[in-house]
Amino acid sequence: MDYMILSVILLAVGIYGLLTRRHLVKVLISIEIIAVAASMNFVLLASSLNRTLGEAFLVIAFSTDACVTAIVLALLVIIAKKYGTCDIRKLAEIERSVNERRTSIEAES
Repeated sequence: MDYMILSVILLAVGIYGLLTRRHLVKVLISIEIIAVAASMNFVLLASSLNRTLGEAFLVIAFSTDACVTAIVLALLVIIAKKYGTCDIRKLAEIERSVNERRTSIEAES
């Protein structure tokens, strides 16, 4: 049961990081912590039923999660090079300014 408490603590830490961080890499790390907590919870529930399906799921989940993380990190590098920032608020401002330019160009046409 101690591992279940650890899983809940990891989930809370991940959600806290997701809600309070502005840097995209830190948000990605928070999402990874949430994924680990969910996987850990699934394995704990499967092991309490004496089934090996939980361990098999864990191997597949971690390998899939590693691939997705690598793709997202590559996209973050592209975003950082293109816009010069990884701050969520600054990227939102850039998006708003681009949308305003588009609407003004469309209104002129």
